Amino acid sequence: MSAPVVDVWGPVAPGARSSFPPAPEPHDEWALAGGAAWVYYSPLNRRQLIRPVILSDGFSSGSSNLDQLWHGLEENGDYRFISELHATGRDVIILGYHDRTASITDNADTAIECIRRATAERVGNAKLTVGGFSMGGLVTRYALARMEQDPTLADHETSLYFSYDTPHQGAWFPIALQAFTHFATDNWGDTPGIGPVLRQFSGLLNSPAAKQMARWHIEKADATPEEASERTAFMRALDEVGGWPRNLRKIGVANGVDTGSGNGIKAGATAVKCGGDTLTDTWLKTQAQGEAEVARLQQTGAGPVSVRTSGLPDIDGAPGGLFSVPSSEGDTGSFGLAGLLMGLLGNTVDPDVITTSCFIPTVSAVGAGDIDDRKALYQPITPDSSALDSFACAGRNEGHTAMTEELGSWLVNEITATG
Repeated sequence: MSAPVVDVWGPVAPGARSSFPPAPEPHDEWALAGGAAWVYYSPLNRRQLIRPVILSDGFSSGSSNLDQLWHGLEENGDYRFISELHATGRDVIILGYHDRTASITDNADTAIECIRRATAERVGNAKLTVGGFSMGGLVTRYALARMEQDPTLADHETSLYFSYDTPHQGAWFPIALQAFTHFATDNWGDTPGIGPVLRQFSGLLNSPAAKQMARWHIEKADATPEEASERTAFMRALDEVGGWPRNLRKIGVANGVDTGSGNGIKAGATAVKCGGDTLTDTWLKTQAQGEAEVARLQQTGAGPVSVRTSGLPDIDGAPGGLFSVPSSEGDTGSFGLAGLLMGLLGNTVDPDVITTSCFIPTVSAVGAGDIDDRKALYQPITPDSSALDSFACAGRNEGHTAMTEELGSWLVNEITATG
């Protein structure tokens, strides 16, 4: 599997992959109020900004990491996205943020600043291409739409907006995983070594950005899954600026298939289970429809906590980009992460683990329907059902934001055809 551009939760300590080979020195770096932009001019343009393409980072822990972004875009062994853009005469601006868990609207202010800087420094009058990966697609979508609606902001001078496996209709964080993360943090969050890791993950799930992206969220293990107030407010803010930027062409790609074929994960299956020093008969299940018990959590010596859901679709197996997490044992996924944490807490984990799950359903990535609609999740997607002017979907359900030749070359061709 190709390396994802955006690692959803950052490295899983201890001993996790936490560094990448250094990226080439950028030709220029812009200090922005809420982040930074790294500028790589096309060799065809003699170090002038002529045809800017802004690539926004997405959701993860802490601040944007240029080395990680460069690796995902250029050095993943499948498709050299930046080099291909450079070969067409496009200048690449990688946009990062000081806090990738901050509100989408807050980081959109940084994106607006970057767009205005690009138009000010551009030589000539070529229009911009602006978009992003995962949450970065939402940040730039909102930024461009707001620039069109707010008369105090300059014209974005953008002809093409793109998104790469962006949760336009919401992301899926398995309720079982959310519950286990919060349960473990409540019980062992102060334990040396593992405690900071647990607090980090629980904090990520409860961060402004995660709440805005997640279709269903729980604050605590025993909470009822629902749309967070932060998401409701963000969707309202998006509606207030028109929902989408309109004075440009909108395209996107999905790391899932458009055929309606799921990823093979069965609903209601035991994904991971363990027992040992700290947990007794604890297990997480994949999401099932209707009334479902998705987790049993029990601290050794205490009573069990049952985690139940009602009315959710069987979304873990839906077509879409897969949840990817880097670890010391190689990339894993949502339930694989839970298994790693269980092991770090001193328990024996059953080796028969369903490691991953759907993270960004295809229907969400191409803006073609609600992810709480089971029929929409699993039916083929047609061009006229999408809010995008054009989109491409992967030939298989693969890792979220994985840069592949299939999707990368389609995107480069679309950017080139725009002019």
